[in-house]
Amino acid sequence: MGKVILVGAGPGDPGLLTVKGREALAQADVVVYDRLVSPAILDLIPAKARRIDVGKNAGCHPVPQEEINRILLEEGSGNQVVVRLKGGDPFLFGRGGEELELLARHGVPFEEVPGITSAIAAPAYAGIPVTHRDFCSSLHIITGHRRAGEKLDIDFAALCRAKGTLVFLMGVSALPDICAGLLAAGMDGSTPAAVVERGTTPDQRRISATLEELPARAAAAEVRSPAVIVVGGVCALAEEFDWFDRLPLRGKQVVVTRPRERAGTLTGRLRALGAQVWEHPCIETIPLSPCPEMEEALGHLERYEWLALTSPAGAEFLWAALERMGLDARALAGVHLAAIGPGTARALAGHGLKADLIPEVYDASHLGEALAAQAAGRVLLLRAREGSPALTQALERAKLEYNDVAIYETCYRNPKSQALREAVEESRVDLVTFTSASTVKGFLATVGEGADLSRITGICIGEQTAAEARRSGIPVRVARSATLEALTECAVECARG
Repeated sequence: MGKVILVGAGPGDPGLLTVKGREALAQADVVVYDRLVSPAILDLIPAKARRIDVGKNAGCHPVPQEEINRILLEEGSGNQVVVRLKGGDPFLFGRGGEELELLARHGVPFEEVPGITSAIAAPAYAGIPVTHRDFCSSLHIITGHRRAGEKLDIDFAALCRAKGTLVFLMGVSALPDICAGLLAAGMDGSTPAAVVERGTTPDQRRISATLEELPARAAAAEVRSPAVIVVGGVCALAEEFDWFDRLPLRGKQVVVTRPRERAGTLTGRLRALGAQVWEHPCIETIPLSPCPEMEEALGHLERYEWLALTSPAGAEFLWAALERMGLDARALAGVHLAAIGPGTARALAGHGLKADLIPEVYDASHLGEALAAQAAGRVLLLRAREGSPALTQALERAKLEYNDVAIYETCYRNPKSQALREAVEESRVDLVTFTSASTVKGFLATVGEGADLSRITGICIGEQTAAEARRSGIPVRVARSATLEALTECAVECARG
């Protein structure tokens, strides 16, 4: 029998999804998700899993709660794992308890994975600690939601007597009534207060004011849900403690074009610095299978002095080929290994293999020159079908014998092409990271001909990549070295002007 797992997706920042929540997603056969779940978290859903969107907007419930409950019962009654993915925490005004009642009555197994609530996380990202010994000794989380045509059912007098920090969720439309209720119950109009819109995401905004002035300030700023309202002395600390708005890439829209299987590390670095990251893997590496030429070469490695790899993908495909042939690392004992850069070297190291050669500049031309300076015997190149001719040209100049074996091909495709084209045309993209000439070509294939690329900046990992971008009219900045650390630093420098 299957089961249903209620998973709290957190307030928006994908880094705030718990480890247990991520593990639940990884085993899901079906995912039923809400509007407030971050797109970056939805990207973690396995390709095999079926998705069911039951998103609800304020005042608009295209899928009523009773229907959501029925969907969970129907899907959970089969032999599959159903993940119910909810923004924030499922049990904090998330109606998670209602969803479990029907499952419990019908004997469907279920679990609950708590999530980080926006009631704490959104204020924290806005520089507001919800408790502080100098200001309060309690925290109160209140729903600001009210049924259409009905008044708020809140004991404002009791909240005023508690003298703690007040956090109202789902209260944007009721903000004037909330503030008026607190003032009528005797709260000082000069009490610090704030509204945090889209907390923990790159679109976060904080509007600070006194309790008396907050409704007018929020209306002038056209605050929309999701947002949390915070009232209490701790709000006075926001300017001093606001770390999120000071992040160097705050407000920058950055496109990551690396292949999906290798995009995560760079994406994480950029998000940690405040960027709004769009993962648009414009290329896909596909192994050539069967590949008799590679198997022939690997079966006669005694012919070669050096084996050179030009990408982490090549290292992985090499290892997969060895395993298919019933071999392991011992098969490479008699050959020296060359890697185009540290990323490829790390991929080798993941299989217990150490690169004997990494050029000082991580590109095909310098790899060829480094091999020409050290090699005396035949070189085996395992790389993409579209590999740079600069590598073989360097070997030919040194009169070295080589076999250039294509073991994978690079395809240019992205299911989100239309969205990316529109973002570029509307100047909603600031920076695009390019880690190879192939990613530049893939990006161009995605956005199409005729797009004005002069208003974006390409952050390039090397000169060969930059040259490809310049040919297309993209202004570029080149990282000081071909590493993700340097690429990230280059993006920060560019953002600072």
